[in-house]
Amino acid sequence: MSITVEDVKAALSKIVDPNTTKDFVSGKAVKNLKVDGGDISLDIELGYPAKSQIDAIRASVIAGLKTLPGVGNISVSVFSKILAHTVQRGLKPMVKVKNIIAVASGKGGVGKSTTAVNLALALAAEGASVGLLDADIYGPSQPMMLGVKGRPETKDGKSMEPLENYGVQVSSIGFLIDPDEPMVWRGPMVTQALQQLLEQTNWRDLDYLIVDMPPGTGDIQLTLSQKVPVTGAVIVTTPQDIALLDARKGLKMFEKVGIPILGVVENMSVHICTNCGHAEEIFGHGGGEKMCHDFGVDFLGALPLTLAIRQQADAGKPTVVADPDGKEAAIYKAIARKVAVQVAEKAKDMTSKFPTIVVKND
Repeated sequence: MSITVEDVKAALSKIVDPNTTKDFVSGKAVKNLKVDGGDISLDIELGYPAKSQIDAIRASVIAGLKTLPGVGNISVSVFSKILAHTVQRGLKPMVKVKNIIAVASGKGGVGKSTTAVNLALALAAEGASVGLLDADIYGPSQPMMLGVKGRPETKDGKSMEPLENYGVQVSSIGFLIDPDEPMVWRGPMVTQALQQLLEQTNWRDLDYLIVDMPPGTGDIQLTLSQKVPVTGAVIVTTPQDIALLDARKGLKMFEKVGIPILGVVENMSVHICTNCGHAEEIFGHGGGEKMCHDFGVDFLGALPLTLAIRQQADAGKPTVVADPDGKEAAIYKAIARKVAVQVAEKAKDMTSKFPTIVVKND
């Protein structure tokens, strides 16, 4: 008795992708399925970067198919295919940037920039092409965190090449000014500078561009949210009530301009003593999760307040690259996978499918 395509699909419908929590059939990940007698070949197409997960996913699919009676050779190829997804109404994705992810906070000092850089590095570690735009014009910190120095080159006198480190392309006003020079600019100048950094940087075919947003919810943030084509936003907060108060405002701001919230990251959730390992919830407990419950958004994860995370960022080698197998790096990587899965489940961008219609008056 030979195996049918329906038999294989029935078996695959019982195998769950650990990252999406959907089975591979309902998740529409099964491609090029072929059955020849007892031999089976298929592709599993993931909509998110998963370099560290591919072997385990492939093994789980093969193990599931081996339960079929009379099965012969099994050939399974697992790969990632990252597509562009829809942005706010009236805007369309950039030509060489598939998805822009804004990392924001209602107030400063909650670890937004540290989260942004580690999120970018984690996505790059999973095999994605990633860029990082330092949108905090008043306080650019990404050049220091990524250990990047120098001035961007220009090949045409109109645009600039992104600098790069640890496999991440980066653009920042910090590369163009003296480190001690204060940016005494009004809002319109800051907005214009940021748009120039975004649009006049020659990003090289990015799957994701992480935007380290300025803290707050003022005119600058609102203007950026309306002019930059964003796929989704990540909100960073601490469990402290005051931080949560502002984080909720940041979340509402994105909702008002039609940008989906990909989830909330709770930073400094618990302090771990470097001497004795004692855990203490300095800034409170469970605030980020409660906020997610109140607004119906995903809780992406919680980071501890540790000396190492601060030291690594200050040294220009953030946690994901400084200690890639450590506990904190594992948390950042898990958050990055959740963000990428959230993006993959958004509606795909179809603007390139439609022809441009030009009306001429003869």
